Amino acid sequence: MRSPFIKIVLAAALLASGAARAEEETDADRAKRWKDLETAMFADRKVADGGKFISIEAPDRAMDAALVPVAVKIGGKVPVKGLYVVVDDNPSPLAAHFTFGPAADPREVKIRVRLEQYTFIHAVAEGADGKLYQTAKFVKAAGGCSAPATMNDQEALKDLGAMKLQTLATFVPGKSMEVQLHIKHPNFNGMQMDPVNRWYKPARFINEAEVSYAGQQVFHFEGGISMSSDPAITFGFKPKDRGELTVVAQDNKETVFEHVFPIPLTEPAGE
Repeated sequence: MRSPFIKIVLAAALLASGAARAEEETDADRAKRWKDLETAMFADRKVADGGKFISIEAPDRAMDAALVPVAVKIGGKVPVKGLYVVVDDNPSPLAAHFTFGPAADPREVKIRVRLEQYTFIHAVAEGADGKLYQTAKFVKAAGGCSAPATMNDQEALKDLGAMKLQTLATFVPGKSMEVQLHIKHPNFNGMQMDPVNRWYKPARFINEAEVSYAGQQVFHFEGGISMSSDPAITFGFKPKDRGELTVVAQDNKETVFEHVFPIPLTEPAGE
């Protein structure tokens, strides 16, 4: 078994080589990586350029590589049933996959991700007809996946799975509204070192969530280790009348977290 010191040296070496590699890579290298990912995810399905109606908002250079905000906006008249957010150069590139239901308004989705090195972030929208469209944004940030954990397990796991909901628009029956969902969870990715014992924390992260409103699906979410700690998801939905927004989330340890929010909120959001 490797000593903690050797693990620290190896981690530092990997970070240094990763940063150097990111600087040296050419456009052709990055294009090939995306093509490989595209094939792995979608096999022989064609992924067309969606730059005319899909856009990604993210910082050109992120201040915190472990907490990079990413917003995907979808316009045009193409009905959308799914969205993939891919961080090309992360150890696990697929950050999030949303499958939208009848109560969803998929025109804008915001998440926060980790970036291990300079990379393209791709957004792939799946139309109701099954066609795929993609766009990309290059972001400079490094070390976000392997950055040492800033708290011990007891602190990180306190109130595990607690949820809060913030409404970002006035409730009007029949009109779309935007909300932000927060889930308290460290989202350990298996690459973070414990600041006390210098061993790597076992992976524990939200990998699935189902959001519904008044019995209708808003979206199903599949996540992974590229999502930041304490996941925050901003999304739109269509409340036809007063009702309840139900969130059921699960992590990779099969621990289930559930919360029901009245819409409009009539009590403090969350617990």
